[in-house]
Amino acid sequence: MRIFSFQKKYNVPSADYGLIWTSLLLLGIGLIMVYSSSIDMAAASKSSHYQNYFYLIRQSIYILIGFLLGYLTFLIPVYFWQKMAPYLFIFGIILLVIVLIPGIGIKVYGARRWISLVIVNFQPSEAVKLFTIMYASDYVLRKSKQMRTIVKGFLPMLGVIIFTGFLLLLEPDFGALTVITMIAMGILFLGGLSYKIFLGLIIFSPIGLYLLIKSSPYRTERIIGYLDPWSDPYGKGYQLTHSLIAFGRGEFFGVGLGGSVEKLQYLPEAHTDFLLAVLGEEFGLFGVTIVIGLFAYLVLKIFGIAKESIQNKRHFAALMAQGIAIWFAVQGIINMGVNLGLFPTKGLTLPLLSYGGSGILMNMIALAIVLRIDYENRGNMRGQYYK
Repeated sequence: MRIFSFQKKYNVPSADYGLIWTSLLLLGIGLIMVYSSSIDMAAASKSSHYQNYFYLIRQSIYILIGFLLGYLTFLIPVYFWQKMAPYLFIFGIILLVIVLIPGIGIKVYGARRWISLVIVNFQPSEAVKLFTIMYASDYVLRKSKQMRTIVKGFLPMLGVIIFTGFLLLLEPDFGALTVITMIAMGILFLGGLSYKIFLGLIIFSPIGLYLLIKSSPYRTERIIGYLDPWSDPYGKGYQLTHSLIAFGRGEFFGVGLGGSVEKLQYLPEAHTDFLLAVLGEEFGLFGVTIVIGLFAYLVLKIFGIAKESIQNKRHFAALMAQGIAIWFAVQGIINMGVNLGLFPTKGLTLPLLSYGGSGILMNMIALAIVLRIDYENRGNMRGQYYK
């Protein structure tokens, strides 16, 4: 009764239902598309009836666990994350080291990115994305008076990112490195990093990117395949050409749910990295536009919650929310760009939609933190105090 009387008196809803329903819609669309993109894959290989539902069941379990972990995360005050940020980031670095140890780290398709937990595999880089947001947000506040200096403000964080990137490149996981770097730089910029330093990063980043690409034959091959996929449609350009074919078949309104041909052993990783291509084939431009619109709305909602935190002078909460918004925006844009042929293949999933336990769990935990930030913002509006 108190909640309803408060809402009536102050005209403040108890939660941001727009954020909640958008997140649930994306999770629901993802679950449907994971099922659609994987059931015929199992059928094509003449698998058993149970295996037709293998990915649907596992994804459903991940989402249910995500709701449980999300609820527990929501109960934790935001100031706890600020207090634990350095320790959680160190823990994430330790996980990145552990995953490189043969016998512990699992190697799939030439990359050692997963740690076996007996029942499931865990991908440490997904946790490190969230830990980076917490650490960078805390770093900005601790160094607030020095953020406009290079030596004391920028270089220490740059050193941390370079070391983290070195570990990620050993896996290798260039996609996660890209996302984590952009998250950290985005938070530093929003936290007061000098425009001159940021401009210098923009100017010199292409040089570093070029050196990274040239240092690895497989990254060079990906770039070649990206620039002209049709020159080698059965080799370097195989994934991209079939992704583009899927979008082409979908046209404006798609061929209908379950009607995709490309998912039938043609498009690799149809239920993970290239889920959007299957969605484009089955629901066309109309379906893709809806998904992009939902993502844009979700990101803007999170930035709006960050703005409210700034107004309440809760700067760590604001930076965390902004970091999560940057994470979802950057990874979503890269995944969509890869599917549409705008970027080289990166091995990044589409947040909240693509199949994968580690990604879904960390996405849902991140959203729970955003909801907690929003909850505390609303608490401040009714006179309660949160650190």
